[in-house]
Amino acid sequence: MNPRLAESTSPYLRAHAGNPVSWFPWGEEAFAEARARDVPVMVSIGYSTCHWCHVMARESFDDPTAAAEVNAGFVAVKVDREEHPEVDAAYMAAAGAFTANLGWPLTVFATPEGRPFFAGTYFPPQPRGGMPAFRQVLAAVREAWAERRDQIDGTADAVVSALAEVRADGGGGASALPSIEQLADAARVLASREDREFGGFGGADPNAPKFPVATALRFLQARAVREAAAEASAVADRALAAMAASPLRDRVEGGFFRYATRRDWSVPHYERMLTDNAQLLDVALDAGDDGTARGVAGFLLDVLQQPSGGFGAAQDSESWIDGARSEGGYYARDAAARSDLEPPSVDGKVVSGWNGLAIGALARAGARLGELRWIEAARWAADAVLETNTTADGRLVRASLDEIPSRASATLADYGQLAGGLVRLALATGDVAYAVRARALVAACVTPAGSLAVPGGGDPVLAAQGVGAPDAASDGDEPSGPAALADAALSLWVLGAGDEWRETAERVVGAYAPAGLGQPLAYGALLRTAASLAVAPRQVVVVSEEPTGPLATAARRIPADVVTVVAPGQAGAFALAGFSLFEGKVAQGGVATAYDCRDFACRLPVTNPADLSG
Repeated sequence: MNPRLAESTSPYLRAHAGNPVSWFPWGEEAFAEARARDVPVMVSIGYSTCHWCHVMARESFDDPTAAAEVNAGFVAVKVDREEHPEVDAAYMAAAGAFTANLGWPLTVFATPEGRPFFAGTYFPPQPRGGMPAFRQVLAAVREAWAERRDQIDGTADAVVSALAEVRADGGGGASALPSIEQLADAARVLASREDREFGGFGGADPNAPKFPVATALRFLQARAVREAAAEASAVADRALAAMAASPLRDRVEGGFFRYATRRDWSVPHYERMLTDNAQLLDVALDAGDDGTARGVAGFLLDVLQQPSGGFGAAQDSESWIDGARSEGGYYARDAAARSDLEPPSVDGKVVSGWNGLAIGALARAGARLGELRWIEAARWAADAVLETNTTADGRLVRASLDEIPSRASATLADYGQLAGGLVRLALATGDVAYAVRARALVAACVTPAGSLAVPGGGDPVLAAQGVGAPDAASDGDEPSGPAALADAALSLWVLGAGDEWRETAERVVGAYAPAGLGQPLAYGALLRTAASLAVAPRQVVVVSEEPTGPLATAARRIPADVVTVVAPGQAGAFALAGFSLFEGKVAQGGVATAYDCRDFACRLPVTNPADLSG
């Protein structure tokens, strides 16, 4: 058993601790060892619910012969992409110079100084489908290292220089904020990619994989898009309905699988991710599909929530059935048949930002649908993340496992996603402390010059090597760092925290708006915030000692930017903390009172639910 991995805070690394490969975790120690031995570094990147990562581990990393060749000629580094997203992004960008088929497992060969010079993904044990065998790749790299070092150094220098040029491009400078007309046009472009037969985005190829792309669906559901391009907005509701009725959704436990391998949403890739399900809970809520929302929330609480309170990163696609590993076999059973099986394992790694997505979605859905259990689950998760994933000086770490914090640096997305979730939790609970913490998280990422930067800097090993991830605001399967921070900053402004927060959101959106308008499928999260900036907010505050009374219940169904029910003392605490939306908000005559502000003006307070208009 390799103690370097066995003691890791990553379940993925722990799973490889028994390999005959002498793995190092990500860190300077591995590169120092490579310099001492004058051998290249083999960086293997994956994650615990990655099916082909499991396959390559069984075929090659567990093979004593292949492992001996790795150990003799390389220093091997195992990286959990979910724990070190900056490392993954940097090496994924580098890998694009060598292969167009990017994905995981990702295998990158680098010099002892950390400069990538060759990369690929899955390598089989024997040549297959035009792919060389893993041991052939090892032999070729060793031969090149021994015989053509100058060529390797030249390639590595070129890759690192190219990465530096990409980072220098940044967001392209400030630009005007998109108009409602421009956003409506972007939504129509996005809607034109709809699969009219099966829903979602895709073409006519029946064998093309299909992803939910929740960030794009959330953009189409923005209020400004619904009002200015209703026909485009409807694509999101149709997509959700198609996915919810398809094999992509687990009928027994409610959660959605990662993606489908067929155009009709069939033959899913069976891993279930926290990121997807948290966002799809928001999509279902805004689509008015309460049944699907309840199913997703049940999956989050009953399957992914950990004993500490935080939510695990994902559930595996594979499980043991009749003594053999089966991909998807567990999910093919009904509830009764599943009860006799060991369920697929859950990666219990509590990622700060991803928990923020789940906290926000559960808090918002719980308030809307009257599910106090969901709100309390969100509070439990928030408290766990804020206690365990925070350093003594208030900075975030990327993740934790079994309440042990990782050494991996948090990302901008972690700060933004967690801050956004905490704002929504503050609105659902009436506890201003969460909004105050959210404000501090966003403030920590804004430099005196107004740009965004990770507190404490990014990954120190990458920084020392001069190998960095591209500076991008495009979304993958989650909102990007800039998009998440812009959303959180705008949410603070809507609560009355001050115009500087709107200005922060405007700077971020303006920097990336041209790219977003040109590629709406890749910038859904940013465009959703742009859509919120393009219209006046609507804020509904109910001050009441009865959080489940008729007025509160009626208010929670209003599709406003802010809907919150607070006790009189809570309203005062928000106001004292600098959130001016709550100033002067009282329960008039001791009776529950609703304040409805829209178009930058507040209507007269009402006490009768019938006087609240949708």
